[in-house]
Amino acid sequence: MAACIFCKIIKGEIPCFKLFESDKTLAFLDISPLSKGHALVIPKFHGAKLTDIPDDHLSEILPVAKKLATATGAVDYNILQNNGRIAHQVVDHVHFHMIPKPDEAQGLGVGWPQQPTDMDKLKALFEEIKSKM
Repeated sequence: MAACIFCKIIKGEIPCFKLFESDKTLAFLDISPLSKGHALVIPKFHGAKLTDIPDDHLSEILPVAKKLATATGAVDYNILQNNGRIAHQVVDHVHFHMIPKPDEAQGLGVGWPQQPTDMDKLKALFEEIKSKM
């Protein structure tokens, strides 16, 4: 996509602090980090949401995120990937954040609003999703 900032980074039109690159994957430091070592791992294949990316273009993503966590020395960290505006996605190119969490003040803050569970409804949902896998 011509206007995609990550596609421009991939093409070298916009500079980045490149940490890893292969034919299918690019990793670089986030320029608005939540903590020291916050990095992005992106497939070079353009797609807005995870479901838009062919599986073979995702095969290196988690191994690279794992290497970044190790390279930064992060003991606690989040691997985050958002899909859609309501899910907090800002750039419409699939990207995974590796965000070190050195203490309570730095890194990703997450709320987890658990919902009450109706086991019969949960079983019906399980059957529905499982049938589509």
